[in-house]
Amino acid sequence: MNRDIVRYFVTVKFGSDGMLTVNGNELTISLKSQPQRNKANVELVKKLCNHFKVGPDRVRIISGRSSRKKLVEII
Repeated sequence: MNRDIVRYFVTVKFGSDGMLTVNGNELTISLKSQPQRNKANVELVKKLCNHFKVGPDRVRIISGRSSRKKLVEII
């Protein structure tokens, strides 16, 4: 099975919910969760799964786990 891999540069904004904008390979996403104990990364993966209609096993944070700027991979 041949799967396409797409990488996105993600900018995270905290304190609000609902916004997800895509501009080419750049995403801006708003999260309710604060960046404590990996809660924001879990919420980010869930939102990306819903947006791209894929399972959580197909979304990976490549870099920036502790940053507002991340590189994610969607398989």
